[in-house]
Amino acid sequence: MSTIHLHQTTTATPQQFLDALTDFGPERSTLFGNSADDYLQVYDRGPTEADVTEGSGGVWERLHYDWSDPRRVVMTTTDSNVFGGHSGHTYTLTPMPDGTTDIDAVVVREGKNLKGRVLGAVLGTVGKRVLAKAFAKTVTAIEARNASDQTAHQR
Repeated sequence: MSTIHLHQTTTATPQQFLDALTDFGPERSTLFGNSADDYLQVYDRGPTEADVTEGSGGVWERLHYDWSDPRRVVMTTTDSNVFGGHSGHTYTLTPMPDGTTDIDAVVVREGKNLKGRVLGAVLGTVGKRVLAKAFAKTVTAIEARNASDQTAHQR
């Protein structure tokens, strides 16, 4: 089992980041590179939770999203072709006095078969750089989305 800790500071508010994280629309892949549109399937979505399958590159997982605490989003893997056990993601969003938001992400990968165990081991070592780069791209894309939304509202 691999546990990967990631951190970013963003100009997005916690609410803006939460809105992006829980937007399961057709352009999700522009924000989250590991969530290809052709894998995306929303089974249920309520005001503080969702049941969604997403993935890319032959790896998919069904996740239960819980944002009943809007500063802590817990995504629990309920099914996957490679991950099981305690797999999932937790995002903690902390507003800072300067108006930025600290985002702490914890990704747990527990393989349920050989492919999952190998992927988990790779992600826990050299793959952390790849995940960190993807996370930084996501944060940048969310900031750009919020900037264009703000520009549109000012017109």
